[in-house]
Amino acid sequence: MAAWSDLTFDVLELITSFLPFLDHYRFGAVCKNWRSVSKRSPPPPQLPWLLLEEDKETGKRKFYSLSEAKNYSIEIPELRGRYICGSSHGWLFAIDIKIAGILINPFTRECYELPRFPAYGKDTDVTTLIEKKPSDCVKGYTFEEMQTLLVFKAILSHDPKERSDFTVMILFGEFHTLAFWRPGDSSWTVVDGPKRRMEDVLYFKGNFYVISSMNGLYVVDFEPEPKLRKVGPEIRIEGCVLQSYLTDFDGNMLLIERYGRSSKNNRIDTARFTVIEIDLEEHCLYECYDIDDYALFLGRNSSIAVDSSHLPECKKNGIYFTHLTESHSGDEFGFHDLGVFDMADKTISTFYAVEVFPRRVDSPVWFIPKRFW
Repeated sequence: MAAWSDLTFDVLELITSFLPFLDHYRFGAVCKNWRSVSKRSPPPPQLPWLLLEEDKETGKRKFYSLSEAKNYSIEIPELRGRYICGSSHGWLFAIDIKIAGILINPFTRECYELPRFPAYGKDTDVTTLIEKKPSDCVKGYTFEEMQTLLVFKAILSHDPKERSDFTVMILFGEFHTLAFWRPGDSSWTVVDGPKRRMEDVLYFKGNFYVISSMNGLYVVDFEPEPKLRKVGPEIRIEGCVLQSYLTDFDGNMLLIERYGRSSKNNRIDTARFTVIEIDLEEHCLYECYDIDDYALFLGRNSSIAVDSSHLPECKKNGIYFTHLTESHSGDEFGFHDLGVFDMADKTISTFYAVEVFPRRVDSPVWFIPKRFW
């Protein structure tokens, strides 16, 4: 019988077509021949993973594969002790206890060191925090709190493996102010804009767009000085909107509004979602009552739209969401406020059993694993 390493390419490609991501990853590590096949044959379509907390005993990072309904614990030394504040294009944004940030592909471990972040607020400069011990406080914030509060979200304009001139955009500080960094920059550049809380940022058709807490839509103008310019139609707010999200849905911009309601123990839980298409050219809005075979994945990640027609384990016409807790307010706002909203019957169900969900995961993040040889 021929050795496994001598199997023909067509046979090996057939095998890889059935392998989930992690097995595909292991397949490519067997030998040069199998590695070559794995480069030519990407893994089959998959659903995002949910990145969870760090195992305190082993230091491994926990992931939940929605496609397999399975947990994984993976050794990624660069993520030890770091808080994940975003994911985009298969890369993660992570901040350590000394408030230093990195951009990393967790499977190739390729990494970019990010510059020191701007000040959290008027009287709280991270530079003063860096010089102190982790047990010290600055204006009432400990290192651990600042680690989870400083950056609300981070996204990429492009995959760094596909374009070297990518841009990192973050929402930081008390008002989720915008700032950006590009490879070669020695510091972050803050984008001038209104003093109101920004909810989400989206890279769409060559521009960065941001939605405010008052549902104002802005585009980032980089020249001559970076600033926000209001665009699009007027968007009205109705009810208790917990969070607004922007999504690129097959070349259309969607605004997804997440509404809340009071529940037991004075917690606020997610009640429903509305989906609105923003037509920038016609300057008008259209409410969407279904998204066909697609599913949306919302959270600290760059919002993800997945065609579920070939993924039976995915709830089509559904919105998967994670909780909104930023720091230590879980007792009030709930670490278990995550689930999937069915746009057809307006119900919310679970995708991860609440009884086994970790009690204090400050920010579970949707993540599409990508690996590059």
